[in-house]
Amino acid sequence: MQAIAEAEQLLKFIPQRSPMVMIDKLLFSDTEKCITSLHITEENIFCNDGLFREPGLIENMAQTSAVQAGYNSSLKSEQGKYKEAPIGFIGAIKDLKIHFLPAVNSEIVTEIKVTHQIFDATVVNASVSSNGEKAAECELKIFIKK
Repeated sequence: MQAIAEAEQLLKFIPQRSPMVMIDKLLFSDTEKCITSLHITEENIFCNDGLFREPGLIENMAQTSAVQAGYNSSLKSEQGKYKEAPIGFIGAIKDLKIHFLPAVNSEIVTEIKVTHQIFDATVVNASVSSNGEKAAECELKIFIKK
C-alpha cells in the first residue's frame, strides 16, 4: 500500500512531536477508517528488553485516530490552508487486549474504524497487527478540543 504521508509530513496532521510520535506512515484515511504503520526502533521510548511495550501500543492506536482527524480536517480546509492539527484526548479505553508485544525492528500496522461520532467525541475500534497477527485491540473514546 502506497503511503499518503510519511515522517515529517505526518507532523502537520498530529500534535505530537519527537520522541512521542508513534506512527511513521499514513497508509489510508477516510471518514470511517484509517490505517497507519510504524517501524519499531530500539530508540523508541516505549521499547524495553527488545519489545514495544503496552503504553506504546495504546499511544499508537490513539495517534492513528488523531492522524485521521488531522488529515481529514486538512482535506476540508479552505484552499488547502490548514493551520494546525486538532488536539485530542483519550477519554476511555475499553476491552483492551494485548495478544503479544511486537519486537524491535518489526513493523506494526494499525487500523481504526469509527463506530460513533457525537459532537466532539469519537468512538473507534482499534487493532494493531505485526507480521499479519493481531497484537492488540481495544475501543477508544477520543475527545477533540475545539
